[in-house]
Amino acid sequence: MKKLFKPVFDFLLFSNVFMALCAVAQALVTFHLIGSRPLYTVIALLFTSTIGIYNFSILLSKPKEPEKSEYARIRWFFSHHRLMVTFTIVAILSLVPLFFLISTESKLLLIFLAVISFSYSLPLFSLGDQKFGLRNIPGVKPFLITLVWTMSCVLLPVLEAQDMHLTNISMRDTTILIAKRFLLIGALTVPFDIRDLFEDRKLGLKTIPVIWGERKAYLFCQVLLAGYIILLFLYKSNGFSNDFWALTVTAILAGWLIFKSEWKRDEYYYFFYLDGVLILQYVILLLFNQFK
Repeated sequence: MKKLFKPVFDFLLFSNVFMALCAVAQALVTFHLIGSRPLYTVIALLFTSTIGIYNFSILLSKPKEPEKSEYARIRWFFSHHRLMVTFTIVAILSLVPLFFLISTESKLLLIFLAVISFSYSLPLFSLGDQKFGLRNIPGVKPFLITLVWTMSCVLLPVLEAQDMHLTNISMRDTTILIAKRFLLIGALTVPFDIRDLFEDRKLGLKTIPVIWGERKAYLFCQVLLAGYIILLFLYKSNGFSNDFWALTVTAILAGWLIFKSEWKRDEYYYFFYLDGVLILQYVILLLFNQFK
């Protein structure tokens, strides 16, 4: 059973299917919180674009000898190189028909996010003889990742739900929803930089752990989660609702997992447990709302 389970599990994690499911779950959280039914065009867009962008980024940063990489994800990905290239092309091409099914506002948002996402790794800038992408600008790497995730999983569902008159959420509550999700995803992003601390130092990437150190980076994550819980009180001014308790429990769990995420942890901890919080949040929301 274990021999059958591990290849399937590795495929889900390292092909970025699991990451795409995290994006879908976060969109479903947004639809739930704004009182809208899920829109499957948005879900399909997020699923395919997450796979396409993440796989494209890995393909672009292929090391000289991927089979000798210290990361299991890189070894697995390039040992299935042809499959992953095909998978990535299919995911990106599937975005074309989906793009024409959304509103003009959402189209503009997606174009903006696509430019940021593809500029993240591409060596578009030069300083002397050295070429670099947006990720190499000090402090920008975690901010860009968090921004793209937040805008994709919060603003895109809100725009589409408003276009179809499925929600009447105010600008104030939309802003709070974006801000608190930014804090949550930001807190979950930093541990990956802590894990890559030594590699980022070699590459000259100025991430939060590189600039502040490991301990202060962990403390920063807890501060972000505390800010997230504070904003929960303000959203729709609904106090201690089932949604509030569900989201608070998720934030506390995320804080505990981040606290336990030492850089020595293997990749399964980061890609399954930490990223899995994004899926678990929606599951916990559903469970708590069974008691209405």
